[in-house]
Amino acid sequence: MLVLVAPGQGAQTPGFLTPWLELPGAAERVAGWSDAIGLDLAHYGTNADADEIRDTAVAQPLLVAAGLLSATALGAPDAFGAVAGHSVGEITAAAYAGVFSELEALSFVRTRGLAMADAAAVTETGMAAVLGGDQDVVLAHLEKLGLTPANINGAGQIVAAGTAEQVAALVADKPEGSMKVVALKVAGAFHTHHMTPAVAALQKATEALAPADPTLKYVSNRDGLVVEKGADVVARLVGQVANPVRWDLCMETFAALGVTGIVELSPGGTLTGLAKRALKGVPNVALKTPDDLDKAAALLAEQQA
Repeated sequence: MLVLVAPGQGAQTPGFLTPWLELPGAAERVAGWSDAIGLDLAHYGTNADADEIRDTAVAQPLLVAAGLLSATALGAPDAFGAVAGHSVGEITAAAYAGVFSELEALSFVRTRGLAMADAAAVTETGMAAVLGGDQDVVLAHLEKLGLTPANINGAGQIVAAGTAEQVAALVADKPEGSMKVVALKVAGAFHTHHMTPAVAALQKATEALAPADPTLKYVSNRDGLVVEKGADVVARLVGQVANPVRWDLCMETFAALGVTGIVELSPGGTLTGLAKRALKGVPNVALKTPDDLDKAAALLAEQQA
């Protein structure tokens, strides 16, 4: 089984959208999306600096737009048996699975980004990745510091979130046995109680949606379960902004489903990096630029042979 995955916030880098906009019809699609949501996606994906695209209200729509562009360029809609997304990447995954349209996805993620940015502005918060160490030891250390394990990513990586002071304390005092702690370039403590104010705004945004059931296995990052009803997918998209991402459980589900290959949508690299360590021997391709499309096509052809 081939699995398609979409990355979350923090994967973006300045100018990463530039080569994708050179594909036929891409610039026109992005211009239409930009007009619809009131955000110049082309500008932020090509000319904006790292600080500008670190803004939650910008980063999230930009990531979904990039994921959708790369999914279209990839083609082969019938090649994948399952789809999943990390954090905001779940919106890309839901659109790919037919739960809602691309434009609905962009509108929903625009609301999500704005609401989470507003929630992040209440208190100075942040996130840091803990690399290595025993999971129980790491979790106990985070609890001692008052931090939330916002992303349990598997492959020896846990992302902690909390106030700026709590994150600084973690950086200064890493858990016993861990290799290092890396502060992340994100503008808030996502997937924690700090994001609770965003839940109501997202719930209201769902009133404009008429979700369809997924057309392929949709693996939820809340608990790694396969979700079969569109309404359940949307409910989980609302709740996940204030609850931890369990990417480790997603990868366990991929293994249980018999994953034989993984393709990560743009801006790829993060999730395939985790898969290389947690799903050893499973071939994967990260779509960083359109140059990687040939590698993905070769993997798909090999799997279908």
